[in-house]
Amino acid sequence: MHESLAIGELATRSGVPASALRYYETLGLIAAGRTGGNQRRYDRAELRRVAFIRIAQRVGLSLDEIAAALATLPDARTPTKADWARLSARWRTRLDDQIVMLERLRDRLSSCIGCGCLSLQRCRISNPDDEHSSDGPGPHYLLRA
Repeated sequence: MHESLAIGELATRSGVPASALRYYETLGLIAAGRTGGNQRRYDRAELRRVAFIRIAQRVGLSLDEIAAALATLPDARTPTKADWARLSARWRTRLDDQIVMLERLRDRLSSCIGCGCLSLQRCRISNPDDEHSSDGPGPHYLLRA
């Protein structure tokens, strides 16, 4: 087994295109060493970082949030189980908030279109005459608790 992975190997193992891996590297989310021929080589530990990035993106977290979280991991060594546990503990509240928002979206969206009426006169998220514009920009019906 090789100690490091070429970019094509990392792409195959992670399911992330090489172009995205290069982008992640430019953002500092992952790191690669270089061979004498200037080819990228990734430690096997980068597979975990890439998996973390993919999952975090899938649940709607920004690359900035992901970068901030990954910046808490050690640079000089492969992160341990305890390092990953600390990172996930810091994210628990953020992920819980995301779950609440997704549930709210699911529940309110289905209650709105679930009846099939599609009527703005009876729809509970209707905003006649833009009366909620004074609340500021954004989707107030879903952001309100």
